[in-house]
Amino acid sequence: MNTYVILHNVRSAHNVGSAFRTADGAGVSKIFLTGYTPAPIDRFGRVVPEILKTSLGATKSVEWEASENIEDIFTRLKAEGVTLVAVEQTEHSIDYKTFTPNGDVAYIFGNEIDGVPKDVCSAADVVIDIPMNGVKESLNVSVTVGIILFR
Repeated sequence: MNTYVILHNVRSAHNVGSAFRTADGAGVSKIFLTGYTPAPIDRFGRVVPEILKTSLGATKSVEWEASENIEDIFTRLKAEGVTLVAVEQTEHSIDYKTFTPNGDVAYIFGNEIDGVPKDVCSAADVVIDIPMNGVKESLNVSVTVGIILFR
């Protein structure tokens, strides 16, 4: 079973690096960086120091691909039979603890402020969330990646 991560419109290079480090520990097959999510190597071929530092080198051990167009990634993964799972709080999302993947799965994580956009959630096969019991409505995206990948 392959597990993929899609980071969509994540702003912080530190969060991207942290997601790489967590993905390495969880055995993720590949990370897709979509929208304006920064990549480990910028468009000029330079290493992004914040990603390098927080990933502790996991950008070299986890395969990755950058694409501005998330729809292209969705089309390709769906054609391969991958279940697309958006991680977002919506009126139709289910508790992450009740979701059990059966086969290849791609978890989609979104922007630090706005989360996963509604159109992306609509295109996903399933939407899961992490129930919040405190005053805050959400967790940092890199923390969310860890909870979901290590369940």
